[in-house]
Amino acid sequence: DAIIIQDLGMLDLVRKTFPELEIHASTQMHIHNLDGVKLLEELGVKRVVLARETDINTVEHIKKNTKTEIELFVHGALCISYSGQCLMSSLIGGRSGNRGACAGSCRLKYDIIDETGHKLNNGDYPLSTKDLNSLEYIGDLIDCGIDSLKIEGRMKSKEYVYKVVSIYRKTIDNYYKYKKVIINDDDMLELKKIFNREYTKGFLNNAKNDDIINGFRPNHMGVPIGEIVDYSHKTAKIRLFDEVAIGSGLRVIGKKNDIGINVNDFYINGKLAKVGHKGEIISIRVNDEVNMYDKVVITLDSSLNKKINEEITSEHRKVLINGKFIAKLGHRLELLLDDGKNTIHAFGNMVTSANNKPTSKEEIITKLNKLGDTIYKFNNLDVTVDYMVFIPLGEINELRRKAINMLNDKRLYKTKFIKSEYSIIIPSFKKEELKTCYINDIKRFESIKDKYDVIYATEEIPNTIRILPNVIKEYPTYDKPIMVGEVGGIKKYKEVYTDVSLNVVNSYTVAFLHSLGVKRITLSYELNKEQIITLLNSYHDRYKKHPNVELIVSSYEEVMTSKYLINDKYKKDNLYLRDRFGNKFKILKKDNLTHIYNYKKRNMNDVNYFEIGVNALRDNLDY
Repeated sequence: DAIIIQDLGMLDLVRKTFPELEIHASTQMHIHNLDGVKLLEELGVKRVVLARETDINTVEHIKKNTKTEIELFVHGALCISYSGQCLMSSLIGGRSGNRGACAGSCRLKYDIIDETGHKLNNGDYPLSTKDLNSLEYIGDLIDCGIDSLKIEGRMKSKEYVYKVVSIYRKTIDNYYKYKKVIINDDDMLELKKIFNREYTKGFLNNAKNDDIINGFRPNHMGVPIGEIVDYSHKTAKIRLFDEVAIGSGLRVIGKKNDIGINVNDFYINGKLAKVGHKGEIISIRVNDEVNMYDKVVITLDSSLNKKINEEITSEHRKVLINGKFIAKLGHRLELLLDDGKNTIHAFGNMVTSANNKPTSKEEIITKLNKLGDTIYKFNNLDVTVDYMVFIPLGEINELRRKAINMLNDKRLYKTKFIKSEYSIIIPSFKKEELKTCYINDIKRFESIKDKYDVIYATEEIPNTIRILPNVIKEYPTYDKPIMVGEVGGIKKYKEVYTDVSLNVVNSYTVAFLHSLGVKRITLSYELNKEQIITLLNSYHDRYKKHPNVELIVSSYEEVMTSKYLINDKYKKDNLYLRDRFGNKFKILKKDNLTHIYNYKKRNMNDVNYFEIGVNALRDNLDY
């Protein structure tokens, strides 16, 4: 139906090569304001998946001011970093979260420490978010005009996907029908059993800072099902709060560690049992020692999974169709079908009069309703039959089959994508060897102004280029050169430079940004020397021109930009994130956002990048 794209260069290439192919902008494109959506609308993007941090008021403002379809994440795993602005997985794990291969660095163990090394966080997972759950706010999302709601199902089971989607579908349908959100308690319990990290309403629904993180567990929390009442000789006795069946999975949560239990068999009153009920005490083998009153949670409910799989198997989704059958004496049989979009008109043999027993309306309806081996189900069926006509029942079956095949052919359409030529108009830039730097403190300007050809600054300073943050709601009025950090600012100013946060990794994106008027483009932190050489060579070969690109060679790379305010949580300014290897990542609060920096300094001064075609080398002097 469409393709979803994160990369601006790929967007331009696909749009020009196959103009009729529908394009959706991924949440990894980091679109979080109206300007970003308007630019993509101008580029022909049909739908934009907004950054998950975009609050509902901003979403409503965007929707009112654009014709572009808007899609939002409403349920599932959340990134702690802004989408498209996380380098933790890439720089540390070698897998780019911004390009769909996240290693889940935020789900690992960390300490939040102050300058003395004192650990401040309870639990071991201070960056691990709760799961987003927007069921309660479905009405608000529908009312503000959202076109599509997205459920995160990455690496999830079919049972998870089925249960979550079906509950959201039911909630949406109920809101349309009754104009209120109706959430069933049993549905919520099943939702938690399938998978949960506890729930948050997310920044989308204006959750408070303290309601985002579950610092105690990065995986399935399960649902409480009992407690340990005795343990001896590797056998635990569990008093049940709810039903449990063999084939399930349990976890005993103790003071020091957790013990997983596969429920292969258990006993009740000395007898082997298959199901334990609320209030009963089951005896089960547990090889690791557990203690009295340890909490027991269920992490895999075999009975629930069996029920869901039975629903998946038996309740095949049907396409509702409308039918009209006409049998007029002396005319050919007619059957009209429509699925709400496609309409067909099938004809059969001539209708003749009955010599003795006429064909009844009920017989015709019975035959037409035999759609069991198809994807269809009648929503409405109108049958008009003249008096005293005879229709062989085999002819009705044949007409039904013919009509269904005709409808299938209409539904199985293929867009005739006409391939066009990729072309682009771009300027050629002269080769330069510029030394540039970035500062966020005006006090540093005097001491470094003579050392660099270009200085980028977060404040308006004479003889510098002002740099804007990578998360911005409204752009300041400015008539001088400016560096922008996200898509929405690209066409806002007369002379624009783009920062590293646009994550430019290929020659197509460099060319596209130049075609939009960008003067100089900072390449992604994710590129190594060989990839930079490939990018520049490809650019020269394809466009026969020289690009104007910049590379940050000295910096503590920003590995995360987050709306979750860690400094506010722990009420301290100078904080570090310490990983399991003892590495310390600096945490700063700027522009009411959390910025986390790599533990080691980037140093790429061992290569002559001017020689291979880079025009500017930058030092980031941000802290």
